[in-house]
Amino acid sequence: MSDDDFLRVTDVSKWYGEEQVLHDVSFEMDRGDVTVLIGPSGSGKSTMLRCVNRLAEAQEGSILLDGEEVLSPDLDVDELRREVGMVFQGFNLFAHLTAVGNVALGPRRVLGLSETEARERAEDQLERVGLADQLDSYPAELSGGQQQRVGIARALAMEPKLMLFDEPTSALDPELIGEVLEVMHGLVDEGMTMLVVTHEMSFARAVADEIVFLDDGRVVERGPPEQLFERPEEERTGRFLERIASHD
Repeated sequence: MSDDDFLRVTDVSKWYGEEQVLHDVSFEMDRGDVTVLIGPSGSGKSTMLRCVNRLAEAQEGSILLDGEEVLSPDLDVDELRREVGMVFQGFNLFAHLTAVGNVALGPRRVLGLSETEARERAEDQLERVGLADQLDSYPAELSGGQQQRVGIARALAMEPKLMLFDEPTSALDPELIGEVLEVMHGLVDEGMTMLVVTHEMSFARAVADEIVFLDDGRVVERGPPEQLFERPEEERTGRFLERIASHD
């Protein structure tokens, strides 16, 4: 482990009441890396993701982002969330705002951009995710895939240095998944640093620099995709991937 890791997660543990949901989780990423967290439902993937931007509070361990301790009680959490974009399973768009209005809201209210500047930035990001023709559409007029792409554009409009994706395609109909993954592929090609929770194994295999397999809140195995998919060192990893493959 180098001293200049962009994100370094060390021995992170978390409890909900008496239930421990993360057990000494550790991994690290360089700037521009794509790390994918995989594992069965309830394995702690989404909780780990949420600890990175303090939507969940880890009780033990360390999360260093660009040299700053995320878990410090003195951290400005609002500043952290300006720098760490997050895309959720649900789209969480404001129904009364158009696509461009949803995307412009953060830059205007949080970053203090003028209305004109915020709209220009929102238009740029919507074009980036392939929605230049839907600027003035309301969420109810958009498909699920389009709504999720608005959600990605909204996160990108804050110009984050790290993007978190929490199963961004799990709420979508199968035929809409591809358009969201295509946008994510584009971000990978641009060099965006991304920490992704997904069940889309072909996507994980194609884009990840490292895959971290979690089970029961523990890191069972981690490594490059070709190792985990072709030569897993742990029997538990192999069983999980076989079961996932049988459902594809």
